[in-house]
Amino acid sequence: MTTVTSPLAGRAIGLAAVPDPVFSGAMVGPGTAIDPVREPSEAVSPVDGVIVSMHPHAFVVVDNDGHGVLTHLGIDTVQLNGQGFELLVNKGDRVTRGQPVVRWNPADVEAAGKSPICPIVALEATADSLSDVVEDRDVKAGDALFGWN
Repeated sequence: MTTVTSPLAGRAIGLAAVPDPVFSGAMVGPGTAIDPVREPSEAVSPVDGVIVSMHPHAFVVVDNDGHGVLTHLGIDTVQLNGQGFELLVNKGDRVTRGQPVVRWNPADVEAAGKSPICPIVALEATADSLSDVVEDRDVKAGDALFGWN
């Protein structure tokens, strides 16, 4: 079983509360979402693995079991064209859980008119393959968000 941990500090709110139907409807996959604290911070890797997709607003880490975990920093943040995001690793890099991946400021995203809410999604998973999904509590970076069988 893979434990997926929070890449951010904030409040776990669950995917259903994400203001985007693709995520709230779990079309990308099951998981949860974080409403991040509004201060400059670093999004960290939720698992040990390899960065297989790296964008300023989103990244995917695949762990040793082949599980891909998407961290999406805000909603519609692709429209910011990378402004306000600093990449700290590259596609193909091996990362460890808790390693900083992207530096950003959720308050700046909000000021730009975008939602800073961050979906954390288990790619190519089914809802019943996840356990102990956190959907309503404050979390720190590194706290467990869900288990993945």
